[in-house]
Amino acid sequence: MNDAREKALDRLVLKDGVEQFFQHENDLLDTRQYEAWLGLLSDDIRYWMPLARNRAFGDWDGEWTRKGQDLNWFDEGKFELEQRVKQLMTGLHWAEEPVSRTCHIFANLQIREDDGETLHTYLRFIVYRNRTETETDFFVGKRNDVLRRDATFGFKVAAREIFLDQNVLLAKNLTTFF
Repeated sequence: MNDAREKALDRLVLKDGVEQFFQHENDLLDTRQYEAWLGLLSDDIRYWMPLARNRAFGDWDGEWTRKGQDLNWFDEGKFELEQRVKQLMTGLHWAEEPVSRTCHIFANLQIREDDGETLHTYLRFIVYRNRTETETDFFVGKRNDVLRRDATFGFKVAAREIFLDQNVLLAKNLTTFF
């Protein structure tokens, strides 16, 4: 096999591995196995979701709030994510009684960079959530992830940037993990 074909095959195998990792992650979230999901996150993870701001045409620089400088939906590390999971697992979380049913879907996965240790990925997602009889939410957006190779899980999420395609959150609460 020539070098170009080998590289193309290697890229396909890598992309399949990343897709399998994200599908496993989605399954853990959709089946409420949050403690197992935490095992997929690196200890130094930065989990960040900025707010979107409406801007005039061409004024794109201020469309998203900034890390560590502005208000964000999430700007958390592993400790904060663990605390959120602990609170959910008590069964006493007012925003999750009754518990939500979710379905995480991703598409258009791209591996933008691979330095041998870490991968930089980009994808689009839809998270559907239903609570009670009538509460239905759709979270739609784009996500940038930094994955580190890991012997146990294949990868661990070292950073996640979540960009919702809405500037006003219509959901009554934001307990969903992305």
